[in-house]
Parts: sequence; C-alpha cells; structure tokens
Amino acid sequence: MARIQTLRPLSASLLLGQIRKIFQGLSDHRQSGKKKISLVDALMSGRAMFGLKFSSLLKFDEHRTEVPIRHNLKTLYGVEQAPCDTQLREILDPVEPASIHSAYQRVFQLAQEAKVLEPFRFCTGSFLVSIDGTGEFCSSTIRCPDCAIKETRNGDHLYHHQLLAAVLVHPDRKQVIPFVPEPIVRGDGGTKNDCEQNAAKRLLTRLREQYPTLPITIVQDALYAKGPHIKLLKRLSFSYIISVKEGDHAPLFEAVRRYEENDEMEGITDYDEKTNITRLVRFVKGLSLNKSHPDLKVNFLEYIELEGQQVRNRFTWITDLTITEANCVALTRGGRARWKIENETFNTLKNQGYQLEHNYGHGKTHLSTHFALLMMLAFLVDQIQELTCPHFQQARRRVRSRTSLWERMRALFIGYFIDTWETLWHAISQGHRVARLQPIGAEFDNTS
Repeated sequence: MARIQTLRPLSASLLLGQIRKIFQGLSDHRQSGKKKISLVDALMSGRAMFGLKFSSLLKFDEHRTEVPIRHNLKTLYGVEQAPCDTQLREILDPVEPASIHSAYQRVFQLAQEAKVLEPFRFCTGSFLVSIDGTGEFCSSTIRCPDCAIKETRNGDHLYHHQLLAAVLVHPDRKQVIPFVPEPIVRGDGGTKNDCEQNAAKRLLTRLREQYPTLPITIVQDALYAKGPHIKLLKRLSFSYIISVKEGDHAPLFEAVRRYEENDEMEGITDYDEKTNITRLVRFVKGLSLNKSHPDLKVNFLEYIELEGQQVRNRFTWITDLTITEANCVALTRGGRARWKIENETFNTLKNQGYQLEHNYGHGKTHLSTHFALLMMLAFLVDQIQELTCPHFQQARRRVRSRTSLWERMRALFIGYFIDTWETLWHAISQGHRVARLQPIGAEFDNTS
C-alpha cells in the first residue's frame, strides 16, 4: 500500500523568523553614523505592512508608535524599532532589489523540506510554472529612472512599472507558490523601455540558476510561442506547454488541418448525454513550428468543446512533452492551469487585500520594485500557511473571505497585545477570551 504523505506545518513564526534572519545578513548601504533604524527593521516593517494588508504606508505609520503596535511588531515580526514612512522610503529606495531574492529561496527551501511541493507535482513528474506580466504602478506625474514611459493619444506621458510573475501551479490546487518576480523597467541606460520578453529571459535564467535540479514545465500564453523563446527554454532544460493562435502560426495550423483531413490526428472523444457536450482532445506530434524555424519540432495539442455541432470552447497549445492517449487530457488541464496566474495570483493581489496596483511609495530608484517584492513575499507566506498551518486554516474557515480575515487580523493587531501568531489565529477562529488576548488599557509592563 502506498504511504500517504502529510505536509509538515509551516507557521508564520517559523517563516518570518527565517526571513528576518536572511535580512539580518544583508549589508547596509548607509554610513555607520546614519543607522538609527536598522536595515532589517526597515525590511521587516515593510513586510509587516503588506502582511497586515494596511491600505497605505500612511495608515501603517499612524499606528507604529502606539505601545501595543510596538509590542506586536516585536513579538510577531521581530521589529525592534519601526521607521516612520519617510525613513522607510529613504532606507529601502537605494537597496538593490536582488538582495531580497534569498528570502524567497529560503522560504521555498523550507517548503521543499516540509513536502509542501509534492501535491503540486504534475502527471509528468515535473512542476508547472505559469509566467505572465502585470502592472503595479502608473502615474502621469510621478516618475523615476526605472519608469517605463508610454505616450497617450493626446501626447501626454504615462510613467509605469510592471513586473513579470512566475508561480508554481497545479490544476487541482487553489493555492499557488510564487517565485521572485522580475521587474519590467526602463533599460539600456534609460533610452528605451524594457519589455516582457526581455524580462522573461532574465527571469527564466535566474529561475534555473536558483533551482538547477527542479524539474519544471513552463506554461505561457501565445506571446511566447516563438522560436527564440522556445530555444531558450530548451537550453535551460525547461519543458513547456504554450498557447498558440492560428493567426500567428498559419503554416502550423495548415499542417494540422492536413492531418485532420486525412483522419490522422490522434486523441480521444468524450460525450456527456446530460449536457449534450462533446469533448475532443486531439494531437499531432513532430510538426515544424514555423517557416523561420523548420528544424524546431513541436507537438500540437487541441481541446474542443462542442454543444451539438456548435464549438463552445477551443484551446490549442504546442509542447515538447510526449503526448499519448493516456496523458493528453491531463496535459490540456496543465495548459489551462496557466490561468491560475491571472485568477489565483493577480486577481488576489489586486482585489483581495494586497492592493498590488496601489502606490505605496515610488521613490527615486528602486522603492516601487521593493514594495512589489515585499508584497509578493507576504503573499508567498500566506499561501504556504493556507496549505500547511492548521491555526491559519481554522481562522480562514471562520470568515467568508480573505479580506474579512485581513480586517480581523489588523483590528486585533491594533487593539490587543499579542505574543504569538497562534494566539492571533485562535482569537479569530475561537474568540478573544479563548485566545486570552490582552486589550489596550490593561496593565502591561513589558512594552519595550
């Protein structure tokens, strides 16, 4: 009998403690006489702001000097002295964003050791990583050297930041595990905009450098169904399932039609009598990608839903994975899992309390990128807790939505003295008295 694997719980205390340890090891760019607030306290304060889902840096700053907040920042985040909003911006702005990457790697390592990744393993034995870009900042007046510039129809300029995200997904899992996102910023000495494809080259190269032995299948949209990109994936030992459109690859689809006309396409058909829906999964192996890359062979995969004779849905992909009748349905589900970066990632970050597109502070160099990285790091910790931490899971079940959970968490953080994360989650799931929280106004001596 196969042994059932159980996930080892990863608490917020453990994860945040390890993140703080990583931040402590970073070198401070400031002169020794200008370190009233340590770099680690600044980074962990930023991490706390996004972990608690404060709506702005100003809202976070309003409470930071209150006795219970100072206590809770110390006990829950290890912050000895929190900076004001201006100090936080000034400290973080010049720091190189790459210095934060090691915190992601440490959390990912803990997830691997706790077997958190195993339920994400795809049918091929690899892990699906969905990659896509999204906006994080846009303004007609605020700008920095890293801002990309877009000219509007009336001649005005918009200054914006984007990032390219990569998240580990699975068709059967609601949670995702994000890797370090790649900023899409102004490049080449500030003379022209960066683009998503260039950012993808950097992200994929870094991903393979950071995880050299991790078996990964990249899932992407049709923007990446190009010869140079696929060759990069092969060179970095990534497999792929990439959406493909007929308008962009006419010769490929013409070759598929010839197979269809000769009844040579392989696949399976399933009919549901209750819904009158027919599902077809078909594939052709070993086709040339296009005329520019005739030697680059790909496998074509197609999923069609028919309601009667009417096509209701159709999805098409190219892949280097071996396709058989036994695995073709699973591979289509893997291809469609790409949407989890839109639904479970970007939608969550923009509409469920994280407020990705809100301007927490732009700065003069890297501040906007830092805040995006700290926000995604908070999201990573939340996702792992949702997967493994029973105390977090109980609190999550107690409320209807993530935003309600964050509201209760923030209210308790502001109004009560809290010694542990477990106490906080118990207060949400079981009530204040059971959790024995100590409210503001109660006698409390250890406030340093």
